[in-house]
Amino acid sequence: MTTDDAIALAGWLGAHALAVFGVLLCAVLLAVALAVWVWEAHVLRRVQAVFAQPAVLLLNAVAGFAIVVAAALAFAEIAEQLGPGGSMSRFDEALAASIRSHAGAATLRAFALLTHFGDVRVLAALGAGVALWLLWRRRRALALGWVLALAGNALLNPTLKRIFERVRPVHDHNGFTEPGWSFPSGHTSGATVAYGMLAYVLLRTLPSRWHLPAVLGAAALAFTVGSSRVFLQAHFLSDVVAGFSSGLAWLMVCILSVALSQRWRVVRSR
Repeated sequence: MTTDDAIALAGWLGAHALAVFGVLLCAVLLAVALAVWVWEAHVLRRVQAVFAQPAVLLLNAVAGFAIVVAAALAFAEIAEQLGPGGSMSRFDEALAASIRSHAGAATLRAFALLTHFGDVRVLAALGAGVALWLLWRRRRALALGWVLALAGNALLNPTLKRIFERVRPVHDHNGFTEPGWSFPSGHTSGATVAYGMLAYVLLRTLPSRWHLPAVLGAAALAFTVGSSRVFLQAHFLSDVVAGFSSGLAWLMVCILSVALSQRWRVVRSR
């Protein structure tokens, strides 16, 4: 695809952004549901029927590590393509301009509300509430993993922003503005880590019938928060994709750390 074709595609996507968001959200939820079903109903069940618990843990660790590597590579590829005048930058700018021209006031108001699910204060309140709940249930190790996941991303994202120092797209919708650097999206990575880790906490504490709704809810919230940043032009599309990538990589590192530390405590107690 040539640069002109990419810019034309960006214009079309911006003109139909709300419909594209709906289609992609459905696709994400379908893919997540299918992945959970295949993993739990087929892969893990067969492994558990044949191998001992350490082999199951190893399989989970390998799958998690593969996700970490894939997410890190995606982030690195996006970061490598950044730069003024580059094809990715021109696509980002064309998409932001098209959304700015075509997005209706009602759409912008809706996403201006939805984007608050990724605000620092909202995630901090969620972090404190879940940590206290876990401590009340005497799940101290899980509470520690939860706090470290959120706190680690709160340090990681600003560090990445200072490294790349990318300027945000032009945005000012009824006084809505965002300060600071653009790459990667902090709302997106924060929502990915917080709601993804919350889903993991619920998987560890709730009956199995709630597992799929928890994962689907986390995916829907993270994807919607990330999409809101593009609709509001607080970030370029590549900022949001990079936010998903960095957030997913850190999320999987935290989940693997919690799972492996739990296994280590079990082995040590024998």
